Amino acid sequence: MNTPARLRHVKPSGIAILFALALCWGRPGHAADHPVVPDSLQQRIAACTTCHGEQGEGRAASGYFPRLAGKPAAYLARQLQDFQDGLRKYAPMEYTVRELGPAYMHEIAEYFAAQRVPFARSPVPRVPDTVLQRGAQLLDKGDPSRHIPACASCHGSQLTGVEPSIPGLVGLPYDYISAQLGSWRTHTRATVAPDCMAEVANRLSEADISAVAAALASRQLPADTRAQPAGSVTPPLRCGVLDAAEASPPAAATG
Repeated sequence: MNTPARLRHVKPSGIAILFALALCWGRPGHAADHPVVPDSLQQRIAACTTCHGEQGEGRAASGYFPRLAGKPAAYLARQLQDFQDGLRKYAPMEYTVRELGPAYMHEIAEYFAAQRVPFARSPVPRVPDTVLQRGAQLLDKGDPSRHIPACASCHGSQLTGVEPSIPGLVGLPYDYISAQLGSWRTHTRATVAPDCMAEVANRLSEADISAVAAALASRQLPADTRAQPAGSVTPPLRCGVLDAAEASPPAAATG
């Protein structure tokens, strides 16, 4: 569930090598006939765009590599930090970010946050209407009987995210959403405590996870896909990522 089919038989170390090649390609001194590649931001984020697209539009057809474009910069920077700190597990990303400094990570995050590109819809799974109805309930109303808050109570009324650090969910692939909710349950994805998403994910059943992922993949995009302004929602749970965003403003990016 967590890995695209074409990568399932590739060892993590092998995937990491591919990313290393993406990072190192074109550096002078590796071969006499290599062209000199400018030290530009586009070249330095080559390892990102290889999977996530030139402008962070994502790889919708893969069902796994998510859209980065337009997501709040503080959220994107936090994900890079979580991979670097070992809180979030995925070998290629851990390898890619392990030598990056905070200012560099914020520069990458701000680049993708500023991108405004059309959404490419991922395949919509064929599921019964009852599954979509359950998913829509969890997205919009939650399940009070099991202390499950609505996704919209944190991610915005249109699920487009909230500045400065809550990501949008609309347009994300079914496989990606189901994989990430599963990762919070298996402790292969975490963030700074208190980890409110881990708390919510562990209240969901496997059927609930499939329903939420299917409902998100099937939902029509709103006319305005930008994240809502800061302070426009009051999350029902305390979240460490929100506390961290308030306590530590982004570091100044370098050119």
